[in-house]
Amino acid sequence: MRKIVVLDGYTINPGDLSWDELKKMGDVKVYDRTPDDKIVERSEGAEVLLTNKTLLGESVFKDLPNLKYIGVLATGYNVVDIEAAGKYDITITNIPAYGTESVAQMTFALLLELCIHVQRHSDSVMSGKWTNSIDFCYWDYPLIELSGKTIGIIGFGNIGQKVGDIATAFGMNILGTDKVRTDQSLRKNFRWVEIAELLSLSDAVSIHCPLFPETKGLINRESLHTMKNSAYLINTSRGPIVNDADLAEALNAGIIAGAGLDVLSVEPPSADNPLLNARNCIITPHIAWATYEARKRLINIAVQNLKAFTEGKSINVINNL
Repeated sequence: MRKIVVLDGYTINPGDLSWDELKKMGDVKVYDRTPDDKIVERSEGAEVLLTNKTLLGESVFKDLPNLKYIGVLATGYNVVDIEAAGKYDITITNIPAYGTESVAQMTFALLLELCIHVQRHSDSVMSGKWTNSIDFCYWDYPLIELSGKTIGIIGFGNIGQKVGDIATAFGMNILGTDKVRTDQSLRKNFRWVEIAELLSLSDAVSIHCPLFPETKGLINRESLHTMKNSAYLINTSRGPIVNDADLAEALNAGIIAGAGLDVLSVEPPSADNPLLNARNCIITPHIAWATYEARKRLINIAVQNLKAFTEGKSINVINNL
């Protein structure tokens, strides 16, 4: 029976979902987490490895002669050394588009909190401020309406386009930038621009591009200074696209108005990450992808990917062997 090892299954399925469909594919062992020094030991004899964030490279591949397939349990696949996998004839798949709706939802959860401060106002009510108010209402922070504002979307793929759909419902204008410019002529409130123009004109900038060498540090001191001082930055994509220190500096100096971040350059962050104490910065612990529905889709697609591979009809392959 085919040996299948899930190296780090806890964040995907902490117990509210099932691995039963995967178990129909072979002898499955699921580990919550796997430290680097246990990868080879736990994977011995495995034909299939599934990984979310556990790093896999040549030092692992050379000790696992039976390994034929790695399923990345995410869309981003930089956790696997693609070139080294090719040397060992290992097929690698990923899981695209499983979290589109959830990530777009989180994008606006962050943006709306920056604009309306729902949680902060609720906290003030619970602490007694409304009870003791002499007026029927009050607000402690500026309240901002999205209608008529411009959102700049960096990366206009599946998630970026879904964010554009929601932005349209709010009455926003949309600027998009992407390496591939698909036909968006049906969007009457949309136009393609270069990134410099997007940054300078947008009231909110939302990041949805992949992490590649050319996008690492894309948002830095220089690019932040081209944004409006009333603008918000939202990042639900990959942390290293933004330079943490430069963003903290810009927030504290009022170069931009605020930031909503679901990802950071190092996760979990160190206690001295400057964004943890930055002005008007909301940070959530990389949960945009993690709704019950999205995680269920992720597991289902992972099973479909493996089934297709075993039938010689691989799908979602990210390396060409």
